[in-house]
Amino acid sequence: MANKTIYEYDVLTQADSHPDKEVNSLPQAVFEWLEKQALRASESQNSAWLRLTQRNGRRVIQVLNYVGVIQMPYDEQIEVLPKIGRDAEDNGEVRKVLIDMLRCLGGFQHILTENAKLCATRMPLLEVFIYELLRSIEHVVKRGLRGDYTIQEGNLFSLRGKLMIAQHLRQNIFRADRFFSQYDEFTTNRPVNRLLHSALKRVLVISSSDENQKLARELAFFFTDVPLSENVNSDFQRVRFDRGMDHYHDALAWTRLLLEDQSPLTGVGKHSAPSLLFPMEKVFESFVAKHLARQLVANAVLKTQVQKQSLVSHRGHDWFRMKPDLLIRKKGKPRLVLDTKWKLIDASKFSSSDKYGLSQADFYQLLAYGKNYLDGEGDLVLIYPRTDTFENPLEDFQFRKADSLTLWVLPFCLKEKTLRYPDKPIFQELFNQGTLQKIA
Repeated sequence: MANKTIYEYDVLTQADSHPDKEVNSLPQAVFEWLEKQALRASESQNSAWLRLTQRNGRRVIQVLNYVGVIQMPYDEQIEVLPKIGRDAEDNGEVRKVLIDMLRCLGGFQHILTENAKLCATRMPLLEVFIYELLRSIEHVVKRGLRGDYTIQEGNLFSLRGKLMIAQHLRQNIFRADRFFSQYDEFTTNRPVNRLLHSALKRVLVISSSDENQKLARELAFFFTDVPLSENVNSDFQRVRFDRGMDHYHDALAWTRLLLEDQSPLTGVGKHSAPSLLFPMEKVFESFVAKHLARQLVANAVLKTQVQKQSLVSHRGHDWFRMKPDLLIRKKGKPRLVLDTKWKLIDASKFSSSDKYGLSQADFYQLLAYGKNYLDGEGDLVLIYPRTDTFENPLEDFQFRKADSLTLWVLPFCLKEKTLRYPDKPIFQELFNQGTLQKIA
């Protein structure tokens, strides 16, 4: 399988007679397949993860702000990493940071961070996820596959269970050596085990890692008596966790990611979005929310995706809900409105044209939040990832004709999981002084 590592917003081109000139060139068939995916996403009005554009008069495909794995036909695979690691010498370090961030997404708490980080130094992201799946299934196997009693019926040579009189007379009136019986049989052929077996078979098809292939074959041996799932959706609906089956949870979570039709790993079929692509805006928001919540003072509470206020009222109806990413309350009163932005800004680009790379639309958005959630008086925060070009908070921004609202632009360090903030009363009031990095 051909693997390629790129970053957010990189472009992919079609290989030509001089392929060496294009670092991110793809075979013609693969390029055309990606073009179809981009067109389908735009037609269906789903969240687009690809964009068709041009560079120097040539058709190119740009990967947007999604990270993860694009698994394509023709044995091609693209790993997309966060743009914050573009200048890093080691992709493994970038993967480790990304894995930490993904753990904050709902449904991904089952990533075993230390194991995953170790694998990330030597494996592409897809193989890291596969490794996590295999380790979770290995845990199930070590604890033992759970079986269940199922009702069976059959025309047997000896009576077993209950004799079904009507069927027995109908089928055995001339056969005294048979008994049509209904009986309970203990078997490991249950939905959850069929799904795990199917996931192992899928791994043998998509994994290019010898280590993962070897472990998948070893684990498949324990599922010899368990058939593959004939209907994945139906089996997921029929899964039930009996007493003593807690060790199945992580394995089923990974299996769901791998097999469910909602986001097929191959990216083909009725859904066009690959299953292992994640929007970095949402990943960053979840990451910041998790770690900021741990750093608040005892009587401060962090709320996410608040939807209390609307922009306008019309004929008795509230329109255009305003949903700040984060809202900090203290003693029940809103004290700080925060919005996360996955964008790289440059503190050195102070000019009327550059404006650090900040967006006017984001300032309008925060102004509306401040008017509605803080009654026009208080502090607002835009949080961006910390980089070499944005290490410390910017000086405060004052809204004209709204002098009671102050906006701060602050960096959040992905590795240290901390916010850098100015030495101002609002931050001293809300955050534990020993947990965040204070800038005088």
